Amino acid sequence: MQKLSILCFLVFLSLPLAAQKKPAPKPKAPAASAGASKSIAAGKQIYSQYCLSCHQADGGGVQNMNPPLIKTSYVLGDKTRLTKVLLNGLQDVDIDGEPYNNVMPSHDFLTDQQIADVLTFVRNSFGNKATAVSAAEVKAVRAANKK
Repeated sequence: MQKLSILCFLVFLSLPLAAQKKPAPKPKAPAASAGASKSIAAGKQIYSQYCLSCHQADGGGVQNMNPPLIKTSYVLGDKTRLTKVLLNGLQDVDIDGEPYNNVMPSHDFLTDQQIADVLTFVRNSFGNKATAVSAAEVKAVRAANKK
């Protein structure tokens, strides 16, 4: 019996230690660049001042009045279309199959940088993950929008 116990112990020691290893840590998402982080911080302030009352602190909007900013095609999709929403305002639109009837006024009084910052904030908040919007992109849309 003692030989059997020693044999079992030796077999146990020869088993792989895989079951005892901790799982490998998940790779971290790349950190936002310093420029994007600065833009997001500035955009948060602009959002608080001009957008929060309609789109809410959580970006959830108000059903059938003010669209949510959470993972919608408008927020995550074409940056030009989204920029035009700020420049021109919006009214009576369906977003992802839901009607929204409140009037969003134009925010064309904001600078190109302010629009870029707030759009970058929205595209990277409320569970969204999308590329930043640059002031140069806003400037180009603003110029084409006037024609």
